[in-house]
Amino acid sequence: MIVEQDARFREQRERFNLRFCCEDCVLFDPARGCAHGYPTLKHHTAYYEDPEAQLLFCKDFDLI
Repeated sequence: MIVEQDARFREQRERFNLRFCCEDCVLFDPARGCAHGYPTLKHHTAYYEDPEAQLLFCKDFDLI
């Protein structure tokens, strides 16, 4: 799912400490990548430092 980043989302991301990037997912291993083999480049925290970057949510994201 691709969504435009806006000021409201960025504010809520900080206020609620939202987690939605690969580094926060139990299915992600930095050495091997996604357990399902999905591309991860646009799911990393560093990608979202650009306020123009579109939000790309993974439907298999899983927190433990």
